[in-house]
Amino acid sequence: MEKETIIELKNIRKEFPGVVALDNVNMKIRASEVHALVGENGAGKSTLMKILSGTYSNYGGSVICKGEEIHMKCEKDAFKYGISIVAQELNYVSELSIAENLFLGREPKKGKVFVNKAERLKETQRLLDEMGLDYNPREKMGNLNVAQRQMIEILKSLSRDSRVIIMDEPTSALTSKESEILFSKVNELKQKGIAFIFISHRLEEVFELCDSYTVLRDGKWIASGDIKDVDTDKLIAMMVGRDIKDIYPPIPQIGKDIRLEVKNLGRKDVFQKVSFQVHKGEIFGLAGMVGAGRSEIVETLFGLARANEGEIILDGKPIKIRSVKDAIQNGIAMVTEDRRTYGFVGVRSISDNIILPNGDLFAKGGIWDKKKVQQKVAKICKRLSVKAPDANTLVGNLSGGNQQKVVLAKWLVRNIKLLILDEPTRGIDVGAKQEIYSLITEFAEQGLAIILISSDMPEVLSMSHRVGVVGGGKMLGILDRNEISQNKIMKMIVEAKGDE
Repeated sequence: MEKETIIELKNIRKEFPGVVALDNVNMKIRASEVHALVGENGAGKSTLMKILSGTYSNYGGSVICKGEEIHMKCEKDAFKYGISIVAQELNYVSELSIAENLFLGREPKKGKVFVNKAERLKETQRLLDEMGLDYNPREKMGNLNVAQRQMIEILKSLSRDSRVIIMDEPTSALTSKESEILFSKVNELKQKGIAFIFISHRLEEVFELCDSYTVLRDGKWIASGDIKDVDTDKLIAMMVGRDIKDIYPPIPQIGKDIRLEVKNLGRKDVFQKVSFQVHKGEIFGLAGMVGAGRSEIVETLFGLARANEGEIILDGKPIKIRSVKDAIQNGIAMVTEDRRTYGFVGVRSISDNIILPNGDLFAKGGIWDKKKVQQKVAKICKRLSVKAPDANTLVGNLSGGNQQKVVLAKWLVRNIKLLILDEPTRGIDVGAKQEIYSLITEFAEQGLAIILISSDMPEVLSMSHRVGVVGGGKMLGILDRNEISQNKIMKMIVEAKGDE
């Protein structure tokens, strides 16, 4: 028996000044299915979902809900038709609690005026328990990490009585356990007739969770079908328009000289006695679960927090890092996991984002050397293949891959010795990932020491010369290239937990 079609998109066309974003796109969403919407950044996925969720009301073609043509002018209209979205850009108020954020704009009332705070807390706790999340509903959103905030956004969508739930990169910052909880909940809701549209660059998740798929490329519909009828290679080929044999480039030979040596580094109650070395030209991976201490270790190396014990030695000389300024002056740069918050200023241009952290290199007597700025920005953008009309383009208008290139560019202006990459390909498409990987290997070839953190295990395994395994704030061990495997890493983590 064929499943009921809840939503059908017919010949959808959307234009912006000078650009056709969607060109006669078709898609069917059926009850009790998870439908994958895949394609590279710029393929039109987000634009299509903004039409379906009521953000864009001016478009061509038809949106049909249960046989009736509908037209949504705002998000509230979408809610009325049972459509909700978990956006890639997290939508929360830092100073409000989890409970306040969860019911913002739809608070339970006590009478006609007052908010029923007790009921709000009770309902929030019920939802958290249902999702298996051990969070305090009174905790401020600003105190949560990226993964926890993402889970609250997903919870907000699931708390609505929706028939179609759009999830745009929902697991991009989740731990394996949190992803499992989410997938379990999705499968449970699917059995109740709810449909999901799942957008993810993690194709292994698409094959694990989804029943059907639609591929977009350059704003055009390429294919739709059952997920069981395609494999990863075929799906990627449809997304990029060419065969991809191997996404990971060969990594260069490691240098002989030690660039960074960390000895018994520690931060009270965060991590203890961490020691490792990184050679010139080496890509040193840090593996571990979210919360293991990986990000905290590199944040200390970059001066975002202070160590209270241990030594940091760079090129054979002990250095003191008390601030980000100290780290930069010693040739240490970092690309943080949350690039939208800490990596760039979206409302400023490419040029501004590259130059602002490097004012000391381009100012004479407090005045910008404009010619020098333009030459340097043009050179670095060309080197990194930043795709934009010009250097005055706002970074917020770029694709995720090009935003990440701008974040890298601002550090490559300087003569850096150590580059720390925390989730460098999170939220970017397959083609852009390949470009980032090529850049990383190019930097290593030039003698740069690189520390790589990623929740994408194949990325760590394929791109690292050696891998340090972190768990419970400790360095559990270091694996050489010929020893690296997912099984060994997970075994070390599990055994360490068993010893706690």
